[in-house]
Amino acid sequence: MPRDYYEVLGVARDADEKAIKKAYRKAAMKYHPDRNPDDPDAESKFKEAAEAYEVLSDEGKRRIYDQYGHQGLKGRGIDPNFTDMGDIFSAFSDMFGDIFGMGGGGRRRASRGPRPGADLEYPLRLDFMEAAHGVQKEITVHRHTHCDTCTGSGLKSGASESTCQTCGGAGQVVQAQGFLRIRTHCPACRGTGRHVDPTDRCDDCSGSGRQRATEDLTVTIPAGVDRGMQLRLVGKGEVGDPGAPPGNLFVTIDVEPHSLFKREGVETLVTIPVPYPLMVLGGDITVPTVHGEEKLAVPKGTESGKVFTLRGKGIPRVNGRGPNGDHHVQLVVEVPTSISGREEELLRELAELQGAEGSVQEPGFWKKLFG
Repeated sequence: MPRDYYEVLGVARDADEKAIKKAYRKAAMKYHPDRNPDDPDAESKFKEAAEAYEVLSDEGKRRIYDQYGHQGLKGRGIDPNFTDMGDIFSAFSDMFGDIFGMGGGGRRRASRGPRPGADLEYPLRLDFMEAAHGVQKEITVHRHTHCDTCTGSGLKSGASESTCQTCGGAGQVVQAQGFLRIRTHCPACRGTGRHVDPTDRCDDCSGSGRQRATEDLTVTIPAGVDRGMQLRLVGKGEVGDPGAPPGNLFVTIDVEPHSLFKREGVETLVTIPVPYPLMVLGGDITVPTVHGEEKLAVPKGTESGKVFTLRGKGIPRVNGRGPNGDHHVQLVVEVPTSISGREEELLRELAELQGAEGSVQEPGFWKKLFG
């Protein structure tokens, strides 16, 4: 089981972005393999710190981790596990560049290449039964796509681009701060490594290569989804640089509570008030489930609060992986708020027969006592 990410970086759970970044920089400097050639554990600690920073520096990933932990990340397809040192240097080259002034030793790519599009998130609220049985929903997503006029190049027809003179086409520049060298995006070309004359830019997108678009999508929600789950729509996020894939759209599920049913995972619970005579004498009743009504045989002498379980009558498992959950029915004695004179007479007679007459007082008894 991975260690707690806050523990790895040595920060509090309410640490801000600046504190997390500072803590990661300190950990990376401490455990950098080039600085610890005789420590076999340094590389694993360096990777562990990078994984912690990968999650805690991202607002969306951090929110998931705070709520659901490591399993919550895995359940949403997020795996911050770095298997290659080069991946770490590439992912965080903006922060470290040639760390410790020792060079990357071939660990880092000279350029990150075309950047993939950013992921988007769409919150979708379902009612209880929609989540239980699955549903199709129409959603409207606002995102960027490639410009129709220049197909994402940002150039006018017949125009061409040149290599950025500031970074030499690398898209990054290195700034020295003492012995630490920090690699950042080139301020001249904004990390693209190319230069476009302003007069050659596409008029429709002002050279960005992108345009705002609205798309209607049909989302198929599988039966059994629950609050906090996410559905991934591949390629429906923001457009990437030309030659790079678009991001994904994550539909985050929220579920409204039900007036009758309670849910715990795939298990459901309902509380049913039952008349006292039926609890004593027994009989058949009809109880509601998320799949419709079911018959339930109530044994004689059932105590108030007794729970009966209907196997397989709860929530389906997402994608049908395994049997449905169970449905639990709790029976409680129904106490009427008003009764007729005849009913009161019979109840007092029953109380006397059961030897409970001392605990059943005449109307106005307490008023007389304290009045």
